[in-house]
Amino acid sequence: MGAGKTTLGTETAKRLGRPFVDLDEEIERRTGSTIAGLFETGGEGHFRSVEERLALETLGGAEPAVIALGGGAVLSDATRAALAKRAFTVVVEVEPEVAWQRSRASGRPLAQDEEGFRILFAERQPVYDAVGDANADDVDGIVLAAGGIHVQLGALELLGALVRNGGPVELVADAQVAGIYGEQAQLALGTRDVAVHEVPAGEAAKTTASLDRLWRAFTAGRDGTIVALGGGCTTDVAGFAAATYMRGVPWVAVPTTLVGQVDAAIGGKTAIDLPEAKNLVGAFHWPARVVADPAVLETLPEAERKNGLAEVVKTGLLLGESVWELPQHELVRRCAAFKTAVCLRDPHDRGPRAQLNLGHTFAHALEAAAAYEGVPHGEAVALGLLAALRLSGNEEGVEIVEHTLRPRPVRVDRQRAWAALARDKKAIRDTTRLVLLERLGAARWGVELPEAEVRAALDELIAE
Repeated sequence: MGAGKTTLGTETAKRLGRPFVDLDEEIERRTGSTIAGLFETGGEGHFRSVEERLALETLGGAEPAVIALGGGAVLSDATRAALAKRAFTVVVEVEPEVAWQRSRASGRPLAQDEEGFRILFAERQPVYDAVGDANADDVDGIVLAAGGIHVQLGALELLGALVRNGGPVELVADAQVAGIYGEQAQLALGTRDVAVHEVPAGEAAKTTASLDRLWRAFTAGRDGTIVALGGGCTTDVAGFAAATYMRGVPWVAVPTTLVGQVDAAIGGKTAIDLPEAKNLVGAFHWPARVVADPAVLETLPEAERKNGLAEVVKTGLLLGESVWELPQHELVRRCAAFKTAVCLRDPHDRGPRAQLNLGHTFAHALEAAAAYEGVPHGEAVALGLLAALRLSGNEEGVEIVEHTLRPRPVRVDRQRAWAALARDKKAIRDTTRLVLLERLGAARWGVELPEAEVRAALDELIAE
């Protein structure tokens, strides 16, 4: 009681695009009586019986929903069993003093005196601890927990506990990241770390040759876990290897770059590149967990930080918030929560998830035209954002990108860039589909524009 489940649940449901059910409100609606009235007429036993019946009915629904359960609902063995089978359960953390202050004047039958309330709080806490899959105290925390995203300073040291599969582990990293964080990760994983596999740094990791080497090197069975330690390219190829090895084994992403922590490691998209286009071959394979430790970003080179900042600005434009001004830990958490919510809402990229492609149609074309060398991802994204915002007529967005990212046109082959853009994954029947931003926080996706306008926007990004 008084934890704020209804308030948090309403906003969580909105972010995930799912219906919200407050079980107490549903009980009152279905019975035509208040909670207090049910207690008065039949006692707590009668109320619990009604509560259990409607909880089981709600949890058994075919449509995914966000459900706020009453504080005592999990005292039922049947309800706890249904939660274990059907739900991801988040315990909303609240101090007893705060819960009491919120509940004392609410008229709730079990919040009539402070001493009794505190006793009840203490008695129920072990049950909550047992039934919860995660704990959270705000909407971002709930969304991150539901998506398996763990953002915490020092999380790398907890890797052994966060990789929950008890089987063997195969660690994938490039040589530089392995040299900086490989030993720390191996120590955290303990005796379960059975093998370390190196991949090339950057986009060179995302090739059929690199993928083939991983397939042949893996030795763990389906009880094993692939742990990808590194930037977005490492998590892309290791995740794709995990998706296809033995027809799919679990994997955990441990992003060590800003772009990885706010974007690339989240949402289950895994891929390799082909010469014709970026990320052209891949699979949806959601990681069992993403472990994002913002502390590792302290060793990040400035160029890599700039790469990530472009994705942060993209997220801020979609959110309508200046997230790039937040302290680093809060920035990572906010951006990760936004992307997680979008991906949970649309896991296979058939609707609103397309908005995350803002600027990327142009960015990927520039990267492919440069043969994935010489045009860093962040620089390409910054330019792509400019093109999309100019086509949107969004001057405010253009000013933000120019001021924050300062992109400059790049030298690539124009024809090759145009050919790559035409092969973009979002194209339908050879027609490019773009994401535009009418105003900050208001994206439109699947937009078709005349070819001449799109080509002109691309040409503006290419230096003479």
